[in-house]
Amino acid sequence: MKLWKAALSALVLTAALTLTVRLVLAGPARTRAAAEQEETLENLLPGGSPVIREGYQGEDESVTAVFRGGHGWVVETVTDGYVAPVKLWVGVDQSGTVTGLTVRDLHETPGLGTKALWDTDFLKQFLGRRGDAAVGENVDALTGATVTSKAIAKGVNAASAYVTGADISSGATEWGG
Repeated sequence: MKLWKAALSALVLTAALTLTVRLVLAGPARTRAAAEQEETLENLLPGGSPVIREGYQGEDESVTAVFRGGHGWVVETVTDGYVAPVKLWVGVDQSGTVTGLTVRDLHETPGLGTKALWDTDFLKQFLGRRGDAAVGENVDALTGATVTSKAIAKGVNAASAYVTGADISSGATEWGG
């Protein structure tokens, strides 16, 4: 019976310590994550001013969040990739020109679509665009990942269209039926 009580006490103590450690580490982790997010947003939209989240009331379902800065916006988009949705943050200046791009969430085919996470030559193609990115026309697809490439182009175009008010309903970057 004493062994059972000792085991139960050890279990309760372990659970209490685990919870305490999680609570103690959660604050600094949130602080680091917020600082990292702020730095990323400011890198996507050069200009040195803070970037603040705004509400989005538009009709484009691929636009999921909007952050306003002194020289433009960072627009979060989510578009359908080959395996799963692809989430981007796209920096767009006041004229609708793409100033930066980062892939925030991607679960595409390893070695093919996942190249979009680190292939700077592919991602650089979108810089300076104004809602006209079209895979096979002015953007080269990642080899073996045309669907992923088109998903990114669609997200970039949606971000630019948010700023310019342009209609991006053309099929230039759509895939499938």
